[in-house]
Amino acid sequence: MPNINKLLTDFLEYLEVERNRSERTIRNYEFYLRRFIKWAKNPAPAAISDEMIRRFRLWLNRSVPGRLNDNIKKNTQNYHLIALRSFLKYLARRDIKSLAPEKIELAKAPSRIVAFLEADELERILKIPLGEDLITLRDKAVLETLFSTGLRVSELANLKIDEVNLKRDEFTVRGKGDKPRVVFLSDSAKDSIKKYLNKRHDTSPYIFICHDRAKRGREDSGPLSPRSIERLVQHYAKAAGITKRITPHTLRHTFATDLLMNGADIRSVQSLLGHASITTTQVYTHITNQQLKEVHKKFHGKGK
Repeated sequence: MPNINKLLTDFLEYLEVERNRSERTIRNYEFYLRRFIKWAKNPAPAAISDEMIRRFRLWLNRSVPGRLNDNIKKNTQNYHLIALRSFLKYLARRDIKSLAPEKIELAKAPSRIVAFLEADELERILKIPLGEDLITLRDKAVLETLFSTGLRVSELANLKIDEVNLKRDEFTVRGKGDKPRVVFLSDSAKDSIKKYLNKRHDTSPYIFICHDRAKRGREDSGPLSPRSIERLVQHYAKAAGITKRITPHTLRHTFATDLLMNGADIRSVQSLLGHASITTTQVYTHITNQQLKEVHKKFHGKGK
């Protein structure tokens, strides 16, 4: 019987090759599972029990060594359990005796609070990049594309010119788990991309690339990194006088709330965001429930 560390290595390779999971996901799973294995002192698979999991959950829920008595958030505790459950499913698939994965239940996590831009904030941030120089045109196109498509920052960073059909105003992007979905470009996003690409004189395959101001875009350069896109968004949010923390994901949230507030059904929004589960999309419904707003307006304070 292979030891648990060897089985973990096999599992991570399985995620990479068979499940086509992202490098980041594999890295996170490895971190969570190695933490469990270290805590449990390298248990044999057959020794993993309900009681062991119960004690591990207690340990996660209390102060963890090296974290200055800072409790791990419920969502992060659940990430540990999700990774462990996936690992146990893998062991079951290989007929290796261990705890049944369905015996691991996730903790009830508090509802997420979604941050998004109000209409006037969105208008201000989109108006900030003014000018015809290459970098300003690029930044304008980045902001417009994020809001128009709801792309994740990693999806935007990896976007290539030949993947985007500017004649059809739509294109297919591969998101989490390499799952394809169709996204759409607004007229302003399409125009911004066209202006930016027309100004470029390089042969880079990527839509959004780094530019050395001195070279004026005439030499090939690598794609903008997700971190560079985050800094770009934060720069324009600050310039627009928005004091709350704004990230590319805030524009994704704004994309979703804008659709729902204007009457889009949640299943369509789920498809446009590339969410595997409708539960993930439902995080937006409590802030876009127009019916509740109308009920409050109609009935609240009428007795005064």
